[in-house]
Amino acid sequence: MSDWNFAAVWDGIAGIVPDRDAVVCGDRRITWAQFAERAGRLAWFLQTEGGLEPGDRIAIDVTNRPEYLETFYAALKLGCVPVNVNFRYTADELGYLLDNSDAKALVHNPEFAATAQQAAERLRARPRPLLLELGDPYERAIATSAPAAGSTPRRPSGDDLIFLYTGGTTGQPKGVMWRNDDLYVALWTSSHPRTPEPPDPFAAARAGKRASTLLPAAPLMHGTGLFATVAALAGSGTVVLVDQPGLDPELVWDAVARERVQTLTIVGDVFARPLLDALRAQPKRWDLSSLRAITSSGVLFSPDVKRGLLDRLDGLTIVDALGASEGLGPRRSARASDTEISSAQFSVNDRIRVVDETTGRDVTPGSNAVGLLAMGGRIPVGYFKDPEKTAATFRVLDGVRYSIPGDFATVETDGTVRLLGRGSACINTGGEKVYPEEVEAELRTHPSVVDCVVVGVPDERYGERVVALVQLRDDHDLDEAEMLAWCRATLAGYKSPRRFLLVDSLERSAAGKAHHQELRARAVQLLADESPRA
Repeated sequence: MSDWNFAAVWDGIAGIVPDRDAVVCGDRRITWAQFAERAGRLAWFLQTEGGLEPGDRIAIDVTNRPEYLETFYAALKLGCVPVNVNFRYTADELGYLLDNSDAKALVHNPEFAATAQQAAERLRARPRPLLLELGDPYERAIATSAPAAGSTPRRPSGDDLIFLYTGGTTGQPKGVMWRNDDLYVALWTSSHPRTPEPPDPFAAARAGKRASTLLPAAPLMHGTGLFATVAALAGSGTVVLVDQPGLDPELVWDAVARERVQTLTIVGDVFARPLLDALRAQPKRWDLSSLRAITSSGVLFSPDVKRGLLDRLDGLTIVDALGASEGLGPRRSARASDTEISSAQFSVNDRIRVVDETTGRDVTPGSNAVGLLAMGGRIPVGYFKDPEKTAATFRVLDGVRYSIPGDFATVETDGTVRLLGRGSACINTGGEKVYPEEVEAELRTHPSVVDCVVVGVPDERYGERVVALVQLRDDHDLDEAEMLAWCRATLAGYKSPRRFLLVDSLERSAAGKAHHQELRARAVQLLADESPRA
């Protein structure tokens, strides 16, 4: 059994390439030596002033700026558990996470200070966590803290945990528990399936090799952004950050051009469409010749958007990954020379299965039967404080442990897996199951549509009816009859939305996720506000 730990790897890299940039954010440039020293000083402060011990949780309520990674690094140095925080949380939501995770410290942006204080005050059944605000308090903590002479640092272990809280589509957020060693190997395996054992990162650093310069456009508090970032740093690479709570396409392309970024990480169409629109509007503004790859996971990445980016960026490869907070799957690449560009497609293999929801048996290829996607290999320990959910999601099939987070799929005759979407968002209309992502994928191909989310609203006759909330391009009008015809050209009648509701924004999360419960309620209200036609 291996014993990989991100902090131990980063410590070693800092000793080999101390002057190489580790993190860049605007005008700030932090070398590997500075990255390791600042994380070490922060760890010492949290230990001596905060009383933190191995196993304690440290919540990180920070946007994409260097302090997020310094705190993550410091937590692992201590043997503590870094905990991601959605920086859009209200005080009640943050209070729940602090309580559920038993956080003993919270590092946060200055603009989140009031929310952090209110959340801490709501914790009446347990001690309030140490609050450390970025800016002067954070910098004083680093400047005045240093390990005592002769002190022996704790050796980071592969068993040390990383928490990734995921909201899912229903219920309160749950903390997915990853061992350092499992996440390290899973990240390597997902991109190098034929060489499952990670190479020696120190030998690579000594040889002058490095991972590509990465810009995570997705927030670090989301698995897509965080996982890509820690993998790049494990390869002694450089991470470029854009400190912006939401996506600003021009700022992203500015940073890619300025820092000669080679890999850009996004979350599907929600990020890719605005980035493509910016290139269309200003095709000569940026020199993006350094960019070699755009990676994505988490949500749909439409073929037409992929083609648009490939046609405008020479030498680009688009890598679409199958992944979730609960497990990492294989990747599928697309290049400009490909005759056909499709949504990410994967095949069943020794790590990917589609199994019957009840029996756990493999779905027969070509049978059109719907099953649950099961991902093997290195997967999380489970959910923090939720043994029932852990038992339901992480199951042993034929003697092998799999992660089954709730994605429904079918298997084509040739073994190709066709993803249908999360079951928690599934719509039951007249006894037929409709998976919103399948309908959304078709609707997004309409030339007027910028974004859409499909939900089920109550219906006396059918139980639920399919409704689409649609965001249109500027100067385009909503023609429901035309959109219905567009969907019915390729989808069964029961899958096609009965209504199309125009919205200015779908108010997705910073990570591009749709809030299905809120959007369903919004659709119900919009229909109620209409004339008796609804």
